[in-house]
Amino acid sequence: MKKTIKLPIALVALSIAPALAHEHHGHESFSAGEPGDPKKPARTIEIALSEMAYEPSNITVKRGEQIRFVLRNVGKEDHEFLLATTRENLAHAEMMKKHPHMEHDDPNGVRLAPNKTAEIVWKFTRAGTFEFSCLIPDHRDYGMVGHVTVK
Repeated sequence: MKKTIKLPIALVALSIAPALAHEHHGHESFSAGEPGDPKKPARTIEIALSEMAYEPSNITVKRGEQIRFVLRNVGKEDHEFLLATTRENLAHAEMMKKHPHMEHDDPNGVRLAPNKTAEIVWKFTRAGTFEFSCLIPDHRDYGMVGHVTVK
């Protein structure tokens, strides 16, 4: 009788799981906190996205604070805002190189066409430094990175 070894399939599944993580919906865990409640008070921070820059690019918030990010693409090309750890954004950036037109529908990120505006409500539940960056190929490499320090 022949035994079937399922280990290779399991290893493949584990190796692609991080790449597919942005596709999951529902009860997710995010490194930088959790989606906020739009019905609750929040401090508003406006961020302009332009060619290879965010303004402001450094933000400080308190742990437990809810922020309403108003994101405006004032540039001439598409840009993104994806809030995560540097490690997570670097991994996602590699995936974006293979799929540069990938659409995001996660609560911690958005892609904006020129002259468009979007909002993200986010509650920062963990202390630390987190990153927001544009993962369209080459944009992050050219400096389109910002940081949120949660105290």
